[in-house]
Amino acid sequence: MRITVLAGGIGGARFLRGLRHLMDTTFPGSEITVVGNTGDDIWVHGVRVCPDLDSVMYTLGGGISEERGWGREGETFTVKDELAAYGVEPTWFGLGDKDLATHLVRTQALASGYPLSDVTAALCEHWQPGVRLIPMTDDRAETHVVIDSPDGATDPSGSPLRVAIHFQEWWIRHHAKPPAHEFVLVGVDSSTPAPGVLQAIATADVVVLPPSNPVVSIGTILQVPGIADALRGTTAPVVGVSPIVGGAPVRGMADACLAAIGVETSAEAVGRHYGARSSGGLIDAWLVDTADADAVERLTAVGIRTAATPTLMTSVEETARIAAEALRLVGISDASA
Repeated sequence: MRITVLAGGIGGARFLRGLRHLMDTTFPGSEITVVGNTGDDIWVHGVRVCPDLDSVMYTLGGGISEERGWGREGETFTVKDELAAYGVEPTWFGLGDKDLATHLVRTQALASGYPLSDVTAALCEHWQPGVRLIPMTDDRAETHVVIDSPDGATDPSGSPLRVAIHFQEWWIRHHAKPPAHEFVLVGVDSSTPAPGVLQAIATADVVVLPPSNPVVSIGTILQVPGIADALRGTTAPVVGVSPIVGGAPVRGMADACLAAIGVETSAEAVGRHYGARSSGGLIDAWLVDTADADAVERLTAVGIRTAATPTLMTSVEETARIAAEALRLVGISDASA
């Protein structure tokens, strides 16, 4: 069994942990390839930080902080505190001491000319996540957010001045409170999928979109030229798991992101946003929570095979059950947690 997963940060990483458990117990020898979002990547204090790649790597490698869902377990922040004492910005982005080691290794390798995909593979040799982790692209493709200037500045007409800030600043420093007018993926037009990405989609037995942010995680991956077309063209079924339960994101601020692109915060609306592959969209099936069971009939009517089941990832075993339900939805009926 070859499974390809397009994944963002915490939600995607936790789903992958359950999926890996399911594959290990039900389909030994299965191969899971993860195409990771790099739109969140940022330079901080001279080091290259790849938050979503690291969340997947740390979570599956047993090093994640379970309480925070990001960064390392047993982390200390001595370097961060010392930098703040010097008054060095940004003080709002917290690099842990253990985490910093990963970023230093990555930055040195990138400076030596290695592409991000090779560097990620080398880091995974240490963490042994049990999946093949590939960045969506080796090229720069960073998410920026267009908002009204936080300091209240206006343009010559007196209207609020719009500025573009890095996604991490909007997300972490401002907690996604300034309404986003637009998300701009800087550099994406000249980017190409990283080696192995298109092949992983084309040769998969099933492609899964986990409960990651549909705008700035999976949506970002889909903006890399060629990836959305590969998803539409693969012979494998494509199934997604809704990140929205009962009209609210399970974690994070996906509602603020959906509002910026004019999509309602609901499981049904996100399913329609992805669209049925039979009508030129991206998914064949969509798994929603039982709280959203009323969407099943309506989505099925527009060509998206839909089912409802509890989707809160409360444990590895429960997440494995959710993954099994997603696979059953596309005909892999002997999968069981």
